[in-house]
Amino acid sequence: MNEIIKKNGITFGIILGIFSVLFTTLIYVIDLNLFTSWWFGSASIVITIIIGIVLVQKTKKELRTMTFKEGFTVYFIAAAIGSLISTVYYYVLFNLIDPQAKETLKEITLKYTSDMMVKFGAPASAVNEAMQKAAETDNYSLGSLSMGYAIGLVISAIFGLILAAIFKSKTPEHL
Repeated sequence: MNEIIKKNGITFGIILGIFSVLFTTLIYVIDLNLFTSWWFGSASIVITIIIGIVLVQKTKKELRTMTFKEGFTVYFIAAAIGSLISTVYYYVLFNLIDPQAKETLKEITLKYTSDMMVKFGAPASAVNEAMQKAAETDNYSLGSLSMGYAIGLVISAIFGLILAAIFKSKTPEHL
C-alpha cells in the first residue's frame, strides 16, 4: 500500500475519531436531549463530510494523480478508524463511565420516538409496539454498537465510492 494513502488514512481516521469523541462529550456535558436533535446530528454529518473531502483532496494533491481505488482506500481507512474510535468511546462512556446516562438517554429517545410517531399519525397500537421493542433494546451494548459500526462502514463505503469517483484523476485519453 502506498505510504501516503496509509499515512493520510490513519491520520484522518484519528482526526475523525477525536472529532467524534469531542462532539459526543460536548453533547453529553451540555444536555443529553441534544442526542435526539436533528440539527446536532446534521452538523456532525456535515463536518465529517468536509473532513472526508479535505482528506481525499489532500491525498490527490500529494499523489499528483490518484486512481479511483486509491481515493476509495484512503477514505475507507479513515472512516473505519474514526468509526472504531467513536464506537469504543460510546461503549466506554455509556457502559463503564456513566451507565445512568445510558438509561436517561433511553428514556429521552423513547419519548422522542413516541412523539414523532404520534406526530406522523401512527396508530396507538403501532406506537405501543415500537415503544415496547425499543424499551427492550440496549443501544449501547457491544452487539448493538458493533451492528451500528458495520452499518456505518457500509454507509461510509458508499460515500467513499462517490468521493473516489469525483476526485480520481482523469486518464490521459479523457483529458
